Amino acid sequence: MVKIIVAGAGGRMGQAILQLAAADPQVKIAGAFEKSDHPSIGRDVGELLGRRSMRVPIHPDLRECIRHGQVMIDFTDPTCTYQNLKLASEYGTAMVIGTTGLTDTVKKAIKSASKKIPIVQSPNMSVGVNLLFKLAQLTASILDPTYDIEIVEAHHRHKKDAPSGTALELVRQIAEARKVLIEDKVIYGRHGETGARPSGTIGVHALRGGDIVGDHIVSFMTEGEKIEISHRATSRNAFAKGAIQAAKFLAKKRPGTYNMQQVLGL
Repeated sequence: MVKIIVAGAGGRMGQAILQLAAADPQVKIAGAFEKSDHPSIGRDVGELLGRRSMRVPIHPDLRECIRHGQVMIDFTDPTCTYQNLKLASEYGTAMVIGTTGLTDTVKKAIKSASKKIPIVQSPNMSVGVNLLFKLAQLTASILDPTYDIEIVEAHHRHKKDAPSGTALELVRQIAEARKVLIEDKVIYGRHGETGARPSGTIGVHALRGGDIVGDHIVSFMTEGEKIEISHRATSRNAFAKGAIQAAKFLAKKRPGTYNMQQVLGL
């Protein structure tokens, strides 16, 4: 049984992870924490989920629960993730990081911490999206540069970073397949007199509104045809399920960085 600690337990992703973990016989919820001013502080995880008491209170301080778990699952924000990494490294706790919009400072901290603890870091933990990554890369490697590539992503109005981490990973996979540099070929949105579309460029566009969980569409267009690959998440459970799979995966791993392709055997 894998003992997990959930960061941002009172948030939408935190609660989705806790719900699935509570129903999984191979997982034990060993701890949960939130920001000190969050209304869920002090509540029992079972109460938060509409279940009977689980005797796991939501703490305002990670130090109060980190020693009880093997793996921390973190879908918070870059600042919180950075602080959580420090403690995880100090206590030898593995981490699953689904936070997006990571700064260079956080990325360096992940690399440093991975010398002491095993870490799965991915912009998207769903099986479907990781298959999308593979398909987009394969398609880009087969089609020649006369095929124009556009990526469109859409998320709920509360999402803070744009483009999404998933869209940026699609860009990375496609640029790698085409053997081009991202800084040379990627265009983020368009406005005004842009002129004709430069050959070989990759367009990326972000939409925000309503309660969209996550939509991603990759289009390959040339004279006479269009190929479209898409993924639509209708529930956060897709990401939560992947995060729990990653936690189980890490329980048996040595220090280092791993991705969801490895977790899912893709």
